[in-house]
Amino acid sequence: MNILVINGPNINMLGQREPGHYGDISFYELEDLIRDEAAKQGIEVDFFQSNSEGAIVDCIQQAGSYDGIILNAGAYTHTSIAIRDALLSIKAKFIEVHLSNVFAREPFRHHSYLSDIAVGVIAGFREDSYLMALNYFANGVWQ
Repeated sequence: MNILVINGPNINMLGQREPGHYGDISFYELEDLIRDEAAKQGIEVDFFQSNSEGAIVDCIQQAGSYDGIILNAGAYTHTSIAIRDALLSIKAKFIEVHLSNVFAREPFRHHSYLSDIAVGVIAGFREDSYLMALNYFANGVWQ
């Protein structure tokens, strides 16, 4: 099984950006944590991060060989019809993840253009949100 983890804008600033919401883990520590858990599960995992909406769309369009996608689109979750359309154009299923509990934050974060087409949404568990998504894919119940 191969999983693609896509991170959107400002996720590369983890550890420096609003630790009250996102925790103290750095972006590279997050990738290492996911990579280690994937190895335990026998899953191949690749990573992509961009602050650019178009680059994320391009990445999604090229993700046809992946069994699943773990997607933290960051602020684009609440604004991007383009990312939604890209996800609808591929066969790979995805789980929407968020480090913070978006529903305990500003009202504009309560709406997602992606949630209704996702396998599921995991929010508020910081880095464990990614691990929960990875474990869900590993269990194969989504197929």
